Amino acid sequence: MDDIHVRLLKLPSTVYGVTVRDENGDFNVYINSNLSASAQDRALKHEMKHIKRGDFYSDECIETLEDNMP
Repeated sequence: MDDIHVRLLKLPSTVYGVTVRDENGDFNVYINSNLSASAQDRALKHEMKHIKRGDFYSDECIETLEDNMP
């Protein structure tokens, strides 16, 4: 529970990364494999901020959470 699994996956060009919690409570982070290595790193750091901030336990909509991302 609360483990983090990171995977590279071909995603649409507009999606850099996405995180999904599974039935075990683990975080599955998917990073777009079509991105450069530096863009993949930035996307991973962005997704990790969501996890560390506890965004998955928030009642805020995703647009608000993204707007408040440093």
